[in-house]
Parts: sequence; C-alpha cells; structure tokens
Amino acid sequence: MPSIAPPTDDESAAVPAYAPEADARRATLDDVAASDQALRRFLHGLPGVDAVGLEARAAALGTRSIKTTAKAYALDLAVSMIDLTTLEGADTPGKVRALCAKGVHPDPLDRSTPKVAAICVYGDMVATAKEALAAAGGADVHVAAVATAFPSGRAARGVKLADTAEAVAAGADEIDMVIDRGAFLAGRYLEVFEEIRAVKAACARPDGTAAHLKVIFENGELSTYDNIRRCSWLAMLAGADFIKTSTGKVAVNATPANTLLMLEAVRDFRRDVGVQVGVKPAGGIRTAKDAVKYLVLVNETAGDAWLSPDWFRFGASSLLNDLLMQRQKLRTGRYSGPDYVTVD
Repeated sequence: MPSIAPPTDDESAAVPAYAPEADARRATLDDVAASDQALRRFLHGLPGVDAVGLEARAAALGTRSIKTTAKAYALDLAVSMIDLTTLEGADTPGKVRALCAKGVHPDPLDRSTPKVAAICVYGDMVATAKEALAAAGGADVHVAAVATAFPSGRAARGVKLADTAEAVAAGADEIDMVIDRGAFLAGRYLEVFEEIRAVKAACARPDGTAAHLKVIFENGELSTYDNIRRCSWLAMLAGADFIKTSTGKVAVNATPANTLLMLEAVRDFRRDVGVQVGVKPAGGIRTAKDAVKYLVLVNETAGDAWLSPDWFRFGASSLLNDLLMQRQKLRTGRYSGPDYVTVD
C-alpha cells in the first residue's frame, strides 16, 4: 500500500485528536513566557530526544515505495509546495522575473502542472516579484521575503523590525525570519521569544491582515536534537505560522531526522494547544525522490492535515527541475534531454 494517495470524495482529512489534558496544558502555557526562568523551566522540561530512535525512524520511512497514481499525486503535491527561491547577492530584477514566470508555468508544455506555492527573494526584490507574478497570471502565488538580517541574524532588533516592515509594505505575503542563534545557545530564551513576537507584530498590515511568519532555526548551528525541539516549541509559543529548518547557507540544512523532529513538535503542539503550525525544510532537497520521502514523513508523523501548501513547504531552487523531469517521465515513459527545463 502506498503511504500517500490522492484524496477521494468520501475521505475527510485526518485531524489529530486532542489529548484529555489539553485544557490544563493550555492554562499552563499562558504563563510560560512570564519570565526567562519560567520559559527555561518549560523548555528544559520537554522530553529528551532519543537520537538513535529518531534517526532510525526517519531512515525507515525513507524506504517507503510510492508507485503509479500515488507517485503522480505526490509529484504534483511537491511542486505545489515549493517556495521557489533565489537568495544570491547577484540577483537581478531580470532573474527574479524569470523565476516568477517559471513558478507560474513550471512546464510550458504541460499546463496541468501546478503552480509553486511562493517565490522567495530578498526584501528589495519583493515589488519586482509581485509585479512579475501579476503579469504572468500568478497573483495567487505568494511572495516570501527573507528578513531580520538573513542569513546570520546579526543585527540590532530595530534593524530587523525595519527590514521586516519594509518587505511587508512592499507586498510580501510571507516573512522568513532567522532567530538569533547566539542568544538561543546562550540560554537567553525570553530574548529570542520576544524578538519573534516583535517580528510577528511587524508583519501586520494597516488593513488588519498580516504576512505569515516563518521562523528559521538554522538547525545545523543548534547542534543537538534537544535544542531543535526546544526551539520548535519556543517559536510556536511566540506565534510562528511556520517553523523552518535552515537558511540553506550552512553545511547542515534540512535532514529527514531534524524535519521529523519538527513534524512531531507541530503535531504535539496542535494536540496540546489547539493551534496548527506549518513546517518548511530548506536546503539540500534537490530530487523528486527526496521530496517524496519528506511527504511520507509528513503523512506518517503529523498526518494528512499537513499535506497541503498551507502547512508544508519545500525551500528549494533546483528541486523543481527534477520534479518536472519525473512528471514528464511518468507521462511519456521517457526522460527528456537536459534542455527540457530551464537552468535557474
């Protein structure tokens, strides 16, 4: 049996059941950030992570085989979950416009190909991306802007908030912020919590709506699985709409194991608090085979309520090309040459 299948008319999305102790836990969580001591006590009271068990489960789920109709569904779902990304110092308006056109029509020869979820750029390219998407017929494709002194996060809070507010004013639908890893690793949890809260407030628009906030941990710098679990809960308590593995700018980015751990965190947070939060692995996910493995992780860990671009994203640049090649192979039975997809 495949682990991922397209929904049928008589299937409803699986919703994680709420635990009986959820009401009591909510009351406890109200006071979690009352002080640095209280937040520390809560975060260090979370269950420790069994690293061997976590990695073994991630590896086992990675062996699941997805075939035929389920595979076609998974490939399309993965395309629709991509935050198509360019975050280089050499980015130009022309490159961003080309990326937007590709995001709206990933395969010009097959208009059944889904659009990507978002185009992810630096803040100064937000207006360019919004205009390009509208011109290409992709007004429903979001624009995500990295902010808060991405990728290092090394800036004064006022600079980070101005960075965020400027991107939102330019039309960003989503903000991908980076936490202050130095503060987190030094144990200044309340400082990190309050900064996330402040950035969340800066995502608000004058009309009462707000850009969605993705909080990037940079798992490769957090060093331990226990830190990743603590950071997940801290960010969710502070109001993150998504939690994100990494910037893609360090040696260790998304891995099946650290993504599995974050999926467990959002599952447990919804069970205990009643709030659903999304997950975005980013960096190093380059092939369709990799993407399908991550979708299996989502389905088997958090449940199919997260199998949607609203709740799961891939931060990627080259992944889309391989997904398009695999879709074409399923449709025609053969692979096309290297010029079938554009080189980003």
